[in-house]
Amino acid sequence: MPWTRRLRPAYPRPGRRGFRRWVPSWRQTLGSVLTAGGLLTALVAIMYVRTEIPADLNAFATQQDNVYYWADGTEMARTGEVNRQDLDIRKVPEKVRWAALAAENETFYSDSGISVSGMTRAVTRMVTGGSTQGGSTITQQYVKNAYLNQDQTFSRKFTEMFIAIKLDNQMSKDEILEGYLNTSWYGRGTYGIQRASHAYYGKDVSQLNASEGAFLAALLKGAGLFDPSLGPNNHERAVERWNWILDRMVTIGKLSKEERAGYTTFPEPQAPPKPAGLTGQTGYLVDTARAYVSAHTEVSDHDFDLGGYQIRTTFEKPRMDALTKAVAEASGRLDAEKRDADKDVRIGAASVTTDGRVVALYGGPGYLKQGFNDANSSVVPAGTSFTPFVYAAALREGVLKERGKPRTPVSPATVYNGDDKISLLTPEGPYWSRSGKIVKAVNDGGKSWGRITLKEAVAQSVNTPMMQLGMDVGLDQVGDTAVAAGLLKNSLGQKLPGFSLGTATPSAIRMAGAYGTFAAGGLHSEPYSVDKLSRNGNPVPVEKPAAERVLPAKVAGAVDDALREAVLRGSATTAKAAGAGAAGKTGTAQDNKSAWFAGYRDKVSTAVSLSRIDPKSQELQPLDGLAGAAKGTLGSTIPIDIWTKYMTARTG
Repeated sequence: MPWTRRLRPAYPRPGRRGFRRWVPSWRQTLGSVLTAGGLLTALVAIMYVRTEIPADLNAFATQQDNVYYWADGTEMARTGEVNRQDLDIRKVPEKVRWAALAAENETFYSDSGISVSGMTRAVTRMVTGGSTQGGSTITQQYVKNAYLNQDQTFSRKFTEMFIAIKLDNQMSKDEILEGYLNTSWYGRGTYGIQRASHAYYGKDVSQLNASEGAFLAALLKGAGLFDPSLGPNNHERAVERWNWILDRMVTIGKLSKEERAGYTTFPEPQAPPKPAGLTGQTGYLVDTARAYVSAHTEVSDHDFDLGGYQIRTTFEKPRMDALTKAVAEASGRLDAEKRDADKDVRIGAASVTTDGRVVALYGGPGYLKQGFNDANSSVVPAGTSFTPFVYAAALREGVLKERGKPRTPVSPATVYNGDDKISLLTPEGPYWSRSGKIVKAVNDGGKSWGRITLKEAVAQSVNTPMMQLGMDVGLDQVGDTAVAAGLLKNSLGQKLPGFSLGTATPSAIRMAGAYGTFAAGGLHSEPYSVDKLSRNGNPVPVEKPAAERVLPAKVAGAVDDALREAVLRGSATTAKAAGAGAAGKTGTAQDNKSAWFAGYRDKVSTAVSLSRIDPKSQELQPLDGLAGAAKGTLGSTIPIDIWTKYMTARTG
């Protein structure tokens, strides 16, 4: 019909030549924009009408315990109850409220409940694969906390936006803020500002000042990053954000400059409370398994604290009982009331199978008495229990006697000088100290052993050949071998001549795992403490290590021979009582500030460390006179006694 032809745009445009025929007129452009805008408005209106506010709150309102199980499936402990209590907004001091608003959404009382720019950033990051956090208003965060999940998807973001708009129209701002403060996660298993106040400051929220409120507001950004009890980096971040929030409150007119000037000292929160049910060694086991879940699954701390998880650990109760009993019996010789030398003794022990399962550990006198886990401590020097790694490095890499020449292979029968006070040599000549003296290696008790094979030097714990061997192999190569076997690189310390005699500070767990590499013929599996994970019966993926060849079988076999020789006829004959196949090495630090025994039988490797740590300075103290030992006695027999009692106990 003629009138429909008039409405239809003339395109390509008549009367134009070349590319101008294809350039739309301003009327056509305007019409297209208005049409697209109308369609978008209609779409948004339809989505707004169809979006409903959920009738029920999120799962945090029906929180559960997390249940930990022994390796055989029997229950070990229950933890993880979510701590939450609703609170009337009028009970929250105004400045504490504004601390949260200054940190998260200072325009809360004037905005529409959504942040268009924030939503745009979130969508852009999702499209580009970047981080999807940030940019939400408090209303949007409340919607996510109370009604939705934490997934970062387009559909969840748009649903969040429309629910936020509806809530902003149906609820007062104070009601929304109250809901937000009552449902936000503050870490330490707490939801809501009231329980957070008790968890961090031990008092009701009504008693908080602006400074304490600013710290709690910092936690809203991510309690796992800002709880100072979780490490020095967290503490530094917390102080920085606390300062920023207080300054922000001044900027927006909610805190006077005079009051701000009075808040110069960070309000240190109290230490996290320890669950009463985690008595004895159980708390150390739960902490170890919890850390593994955090590091080796996709489960966030937020979700884990909601509860409902079942954690099947690798810990075996019979072995745990045997190890705890062995420590109690062997350390019974200590008497801190009569001897100062027996005060502040710390014992850590761990038992790891060759496939990486941590089956037992001893973390201290009891979790509620001492929360720090000595089985996972990285402050105790390994001493001469480190020398098998020097030996392994030499067998694998060979030695370099002259710079520019090829490396020379060595074998267990290679002979070194075992005399006392030998001068240490480098490929260029003697090794000089910074004080201008040639560094000399010394043996325990000043004993000279003469010419001695490397295998015998390891078995008899002779220092001087091991120090020179470390120099010949190269201390970097020694460190690389130790790390390949299972020690952590950050526990190695400085590469000075004494490095070969164990200045590294591995944990008992790591040392047991590394010795397990020798027992497994050069195959290494990283230690792990969680076998299975599920939530409400549904499996949750958890990473478990695979065995990796890190040493040639011939090298591992040679080290194994030397460690067996140490038990049969060497420095560790006490361990012979553990039976056929027992292998291990004693360890004493040169300054007599630590004692170790690490060894294995069959497929179970166990390491025991002993030290004295001053509770005030946290510095290592000498073991001189420990358990009434004679003057000049180095180390202690307690670690090898613990190992032997444990390995000879019936555990199944």
